[in-house]
Amino acid sequence: MRQRQPNSRMCFVCGMQNPIGLKIIFETDGDRVWAKFTPEDEFQGFPGILHGGITFALLDEIMGRAAMELDDAPWMMTAKAELRFRKPVPIGEQLTLMGELTRIRRRTVEGRGQLCLKDGSVAVEATALYIRFPGSQAEEMKDRMEEEMKYWRVVED
Repeated sequence: MRQRQPNSRMCFVCGMQNPIGLKIIFETDGDRVWAKFTPEDEFQGFPGILHGGITFALLDEIMGRAAMELDDAPWMMTAKAELRFRKPVPIGEQLTLMGELTRIRRRTVEGRGQLCLKDGSVAVEATALYIRFPGSQAEEMKDRMEEEMKYWRVVED
């Protein structure tokens, strides 16, 4: 059974109060994270095609959210990512995103993500390396996020 992950206020991808954000809802089954997104015209690069930067933001977020499921690693940042574009991603079509962890180490976590079209075919694949914030930076991030966390909530339909 999937459970919804919390959304924040101002994150570009999941922030529910960000007026220019994507406002995506993420669900987890404990191993993988899932989301659906239908891009609108304002997110295109070439006419009718999703901008590659938005594609990267979606996949980076879905893989990073898989790391949120770890009890000992809430604060990470992307160190390296690679995307492989297999098909153009159309505007106006519901997309399915999936992210999962492929390797967990003491200081780093590796993930894999997919962006699939409505027919189920994989349009974009991604891999990424996330680095855990060291102790002092993790504490600083925790302090900075405490106020934001008051607004994190599971969004209902």
